[in-house]
Amino acid sequence: MTRLTVPPDVARSRSSAATAAVERLERAARTRVPCEAVRDLIGADDIELAYDVQRQLTERRLAEGGRVVGRKIGLTSPAVQRQLGVDRPDFGVLFADMDVSDLPEVPSERLLQPKTEAEVAFVLREDLTDGPLDVAQVRAAVAYATAALEIVDSRIAGWDITFGDTVADNASSGLFVLGERRLTLAEFEPVDVPMTLQLDGEQVSSGSGAACLGDPLIALSWLARTAAELGDPLRAGQVVLSGALGPMVATPPGSSVSADLGPLGTVSATFSRKDRS
Repeated sequence: MTRLTVPPDVARSRSSAATAAVERLERAARTRVPCEAVRDLIGADDIELAYDVQRQLTERRLAEGGRVVGRKIGLTSPAVQRQLGVDRPDFGVLFADMDVSDLPEVPSERLLQPKTEAEVAFVLREDLTDGPLDVAQVRAAVAYATAALEIVDSRIAGWDITFGDTVADNASSGLFVLGERRLTLAEFEPVDVPMTLQLDGEQVSSGSGAACLGDPLIALSWLARTAAELGDPLRAGQVVLSGALGPMVATPPGSSVSADLGPLGTVSATFSRKDRS
């Protein structure tokens, strides 16, 4: 494929736009005050530039001592795509401090405007660096799966996001909770997993594995290929949140959420009531 040469002035302009977006999103995360969307800086659909912003934010986290433990796939459910007005999946980075599975409560003070969705989480036993990275290969690379709650969040005020906004904002990542039951892929089929989600005891969302790009393993295969193409492949031991099985729901301070994923069991979380910062 012929690679087009970007004129120096255009390259400088794109670099300046990315830097401005990084600063805006980082300031919102630091101050816990949502910011304006960044599409005025990087565009709504410039995928390359949006992922460049995400990469720069990731590099800053790593420089501050952050540790990557996996990835999340976003926008896999048609219902969530309709909620956010987008039409394709994306991915973000999971850091170790985003895993709040062992905490008695989800720390609401770390979140701006959280929403929660239920997912199948995969933990890898093998690197996914080369090969076809098809469903058969990624299936063989999975050590086990477990139920998960992904607590998505947006640094952008009012969730006023386009595809470019959410990609730049680390795919609207927040925190996550993993369930206790672990099953191998010989013990169940991710595509057949049913899901119901309750908020404060009332069912508010439902779906199945088929809602996640047709099969959570298809989503995992998509991520493996995309990550390898970008030069940062999936590695053994990493967690992959494969995508929502149904609509996400707002989970403000004081709320409790619980999801039942059939063979994978239940996973639940209670959000702390007040800012303890």
